[in-house]
Amino acid sequence: MIGKLIEEIRKKGSPIVVGLDPNLAFIPKHLQKAAITECGETLEAAAGAVLAFNEAIIDAVYDLVPAVKPQIAMYEQFGIPGLIAYQKTIEYAHMRGLIVIADVKRGDIGSTSESYAKAHLGTMTVGSSTVPVFNADFATVNPYLGTDGVKPFIDVCRENDKGIFVLVKTSNPSSGEFQDQKIGKDTLYEKVADMVEEWGEPLRGVQYSDVGAVVGATYPEMGAELRKRMPHTFILVPGYGAQGAKGADLRGFFDENGDGAIVNSSRGIIAAYTKKGYEKYGEEHFADAARAAVLDMRYDIRTALES
Repeated sequence: MIGKLIEEIRKKGSPIVVGLDPNLAFIPKHLQKAAITECGETLEAAAGAVLAFNEAIIDAVYDLVPAVKPQIAMYEQFGIPGLIAYQKTIEYAHMRGLIVIADVKRGDIGSTSESYAKAHLGTMTVGSSTVPVFNADFATVNPYLGTDGVKPFIDVCRENDKGIFVLVKTSNPSSGEFQDQKIGKDTLYEKVADMVEEWGEPLRGVQYSDVGAVVGATYPEMGAELRKRMPHTFILVPGYGAQGAKGADLRGFFDENGDGAIVNSSRGIIAAYTKKGYEKYGEEHFADAARAAVLDMRYDIRTALES
């Protein structure tokens, strides 16, 4: 699966994944009104507005980016209707030819972790049929429980040609409370990075493995160090845009060929119409604002990588 992602990045010249993290606070009023008219003031209406919003964003950017990344919490908050919207978002993204990174941050042990992996990346056997569940292409995984929590995902990835991104150094301000703590001569995040390289060995292609890492753009020096420490690990880079990182912060995450990483932006793209510089689009043309934000982000990253 990592080979397909790299191919799509090169084809579109855009190492960008659009985070589909919708919030009713920035879903345009006309979409909410239409959904409420159809379903009343219900969770079904909220989920319907989310799905309509996502489909419009996907229509606006699918030719520019290789992937989207729905954050499942933004759908779970609407209960079962939200999860249905989540699944339909994945299906619509696939229909548009996009790779889907499910931002689920799952991780447990034994059969529980295996069940998470099957739900998001694999299949279930029902009678004599094998049925995909959410059917994302990649999922984010929390490694806190160690190999017991990660191996079931690796097994499902091997069986279904899927991939994972393991949390190594996250972009949030308090990540260092645990991740930066020293264990001997290394920090915890460095030890996790070494494990990610080891876990990825059986699923390695020409250079990169289907077992990737999440490393926040908000820590560019650490990102550059981890790029060297994990030479066979593709990096998912959150933290661009709304969290403060810019193109110049990203150079160290990529390899010498300009490969090896994909950068996420969520609110900076999907809520661009609310941001300075994109006001001219207004609520009615929120998807056009999202497209403009992707083009600006692509230029920013290209300029940084070429400098």
